[in-house]
Amino acid sequence: MRLLTKILCIGIALTLTALPVVEAQTKLRDVLDIEGVRTNDLVGYGIVVGLNGTGDSVRNAPFTEDSLSHMLERLGVNVQGEEIRPNNVAAVLVTASLPAFARNGSAIDVSVASIGDAQSLEGGTLILTPLRGADNEVYAVAQGSVMVSGINVEAPGARDTVGTPTTGAIPDGALVEREIQFDFNSQDSVTLALRTPDFTTAARVEDTINTALGGPVAFMRDPGSIELNMASMSGSPARVLAAIENLPIKVETPARIVIDEKSGTIVLGQDVTISQVAIAQGNISIKVRENPVVVQPNPFANGETIVLPRTDIEVGQTGDQNIALLNSNTTLSQLIEGLNALGVRPQEMADIIRSMSAAGAIHAELVIR
Repeated sequence: MRLLTKILCIGIALTLTALPVVEAQTKLRDVLDIEGVRTNDLVGYGIVVGLNGTGDSVRNAPFTEDSLSHMLERLGVNVQGEEIRPNNVAAVLVTASLPAFARNGSAIDVSVASIGDAQSLEGGTLILTPLRGADNEVYAVAQGSVMVSGINVEAPGARDTVGTPTTGAIPDGALVEREIQFDFNSQDSVTLALRTPDFTTAARVEDTINTALGGPVAFMRDPGSIELNMASMSGSPARVLAAIENLPIKVETPARIVIDEKSGTIVLGQDVTISQVAIAQGNISIKVRENPVVVQPNPFANGETIVLPRTDIEVGQTGDQNIALLNSNTTLSQLIEGLNALGVRPQEMADIIRSMSAAGAIHAELVIR
């Protein structure tokens, strides 16, 4: 087999026309969270009615019939001793997130998911469902028509499902009934938490806030938090945060490579550098052929016909073998350009990056999911 070798030298100095680079300004509000200001998860159990024969079956989901009976009894309908076997009702779990500072009457989105053997929630309506928090208190009630993105098509001898028809959403489907008491302006200090802890970014946030407010009011406690001293400022904490949340900040990003093996996605950070290394990439093919031989006894002999196995195994290499030579301090753009020129697929590129990291030739944090 003829082996075609490609040599690619990455890192050759090229003369390019310099173009102005405009960096997008990142605001403080996009990289910081306020300690104590958070969303709270809510969950509830309810039933969806009005399904077109795609609801739960009584045999596999008896709790659906019990829930429907209890609901009808609360509405004044006596169904004791009666067998209710509808196929247009489904038991569901309803989830939502209660935003910080949500007030009574505020509308929030809810998600609905079937917990029985319903085939689809399309066209259904969620009946009034209380949503509880971790303390088992009711904070919102949900009701409304369920919007489903998936579809389920079934016919005699065939069935096809696109998406997930057993889950759906109700935009603004819940109303807040209980507020979470939190007096934000009574705090003497406010802690700002970096979403991605970093010493350099935290120091820049401290300097930016102190420069904007004209005094040492911000103090970096660690790479993930900055404390604001509200006692030394005349305005309320809400007014102070409103004054600084839109300040521009330069965020320091670590050199990191993220590989998602399920989807074959590779994301490389800007500051990834590579030391001098050589890469050989090729495909090995193994062919196995079965050529059984039939052996028969001689005429009028007392014997039987047998089959003898005959197997041929051939090991070779398909396609071209690619060899890449990476010079010292190769940049990210040069690496991607070189691997693309070699015709490397995303799955093969992930294997190459892992091998380079194991060899110590790539200087970045490797995250594999």
